[in-house]
Amino acid sequence: MGGHPEMRLPLCSFSIFRSLLTQRQTASPQRRGLSGAAMRLVQFHRHGDGGGGIRVGVEQGEGLGVVDLKAFDPSMPSTVRELLELGDEGLQCAQRALASGRCVLERSDIQLLSPVSAPEKVVCVGMNYRDHCLEQNAPIPEEPIIFSKFPSAITGPYDDIALPSESQEVDWEVELAFVIGRRGKHIKEEDALSYVAGFTVANDVSARDWQMKRNGKQWLLGKTFDSFCPLGPALVTTDAVTDPHNLGIRCLVNGDTVQSSNTDQMIFKTAALVAWVSKFVTLTPGDVFLTGTPPGVGVFRKPPVFLKKGDIVECQIDQLGSIINKVV
Repeated sequence: MGGHPEMRLPLCSFSIFRSLLTQRQTASPQRRGLSGAAMRLVQFHRHGDGGGGIRVGVEQGEGLGVVDLKAFDPSMPSTVRELLELGDEGLQCAQRALASGRCVLERSDIQLLSPVSAPEKVVCVGMNYRDHCLEQNAPIPEEPIIFSKFPSAITGPYDDIALPSESQEVDWEVELAFVIGRRGKHIKEEDALSYVAGFTVANDVSARDWQMKRNGKQWLLGKTFDSFCPLGPALVTTDAVTDPHNLGIRCLVNGDTVQSSNTDQMIFKTAALVAWVSKFVTLTPGDVFLTGTPPGVGVFRKPPVFLKKGDIVECQIDQLGSIINKVV
């Protein structure tokens, strides 16, 4: 194919061309994604569906139209978690749907939801950026610091963050999130990436008073108020991300940049986290991992800054997209 193939092919064909290319590049023993498919999976409601159920779609590109998977193939499931449970078969059907160019919905006709809903687990990692440890004069951890949010904290990429009346110290934390694609326990680090379906953007919203002073300094309550885990906009499959540990990561509050770093600052990277957590628990498709935040959070500013009603929080990660949530 001479010239620039990407100039001549429609976007959906290019993504298949690129995934074939990617498959060839990653056919090493360290298998990357589940099926070598470069895609952006989303969950959505259709406007005018009368609050109808969740549907799964494939974005034609960041911010572009969405192929409705169930309209393309009525046998396909209605949630990304169920799609991942089908393994390669589900992702291959999603690829066929994307390549068909059929059943495309305009963005104006849908409301994007979090790309995963009701996962079995939301696993979070504390103190996982070198620069974030330096900001609080904390030692670099020798093993991952794991905590959790309840799955009920998950909300959509453009949904509101509800300020609880119980807290006066609600803070932002932009984070790279990844989603497990297949079941595993005691996973070896060298095999771990083959258990990861893809990556997305998260905001680990945190009530610092409850995290740091109340509840015996256990972090859970301060981290798990309703709406404290905005996620999205899409689950970007592993093969569509060139290097998840070299991505610009930013948080803006009311348009002002408050966090700006790179995922190369992560202390424990994706494979190490999968291997570590799978020593303790069985990982299942749809499990969400939040991998820690860079410096710039409100609590360590002088004086501290916390979110207030009306604030707009935008979390951005290169190649993945951005989530924008209003504080109410």
